Amino acid sequence: MLMAHGVTHTGRRSTNEDAMLVEPALGLFVVADGMGGHNAGEVASAMAVRAIHDFITQGPDVDALAVAASLRQANDEILTTAEGSPEYQGMGTTVVAAMLKGDRVVYGSVGDSRLYLWRGGSLTQLTEDDSWINRVLPPEALGTADALDHPMRHVLTKVVGVRSDLDPTVGDFEFDEGDTMLLCSDGLHGTIGDEAIARTVSRTDPVETIAQSLVDQALAAGSTDNITVVIVRKE
Repeated sequence: MLMAHGVTHTGRRSTNEDAMLVEPALGLFVVADGMGGHNAGEVASAMAVRAIHDFITQGPDVDALAVAASLRQANDEILTTAEGSPEYQGMGTTVVAAMLKGDRVVYGSVGDSRLYLWRGGSLTQLTEDDSWINRVLPPEALGTADALDHPMRHVLTKVVGVRSDLDPTVGDFEFDEGDTMLLCSDGLHGTIGDEAIARTVSRTDPVETIAQSLVDQALAAGSTDNITVVIVRKE
């Protein structure tokens, strides 16, 4: 049985530029974190989620190539919209998307929204942030207080909707009974560390409780960004 739930919160901002998709029946889960002036980030993230959904539902096969193609489709649509609307120029969005088919998950990511897997008492970050800090800091420094407080932590090296030659990162893994996936924007992982995330995801509470608890912890820790969390558990 698949249990899934998503929570999104504006944080301490006036608008929510995050978007998410939680469709257990389809097996598709997406988190996007938009950016750009005049609420253009909100437009970009919503466009990306819709484009990925439309592409995946219209295609006969779902594999790594299809997920990458869906992200490129989102990229093209955002670029086209920005070219025709001056108020949307420069808008973009991070994306992490996971598609469950049978016992296997295919995923794709651009930017620093993340996909984690909780399995057998261990939390693993499956995606790699497309960020300046990820390129410069040594692996052992990532996720530490120094990384969370670094002034360049929000500078991204890859975004959906900014360049025409998008190269998403894709992967796949077996999703077994007892496994839990977490998709989230940096409003969560940029505020609380992986240890706190692991403690919460490890609980046997309903997925609704887990997702809300993570958002509440980020808010309590002072997150000023939008926060989006999607929990998917196979029971």
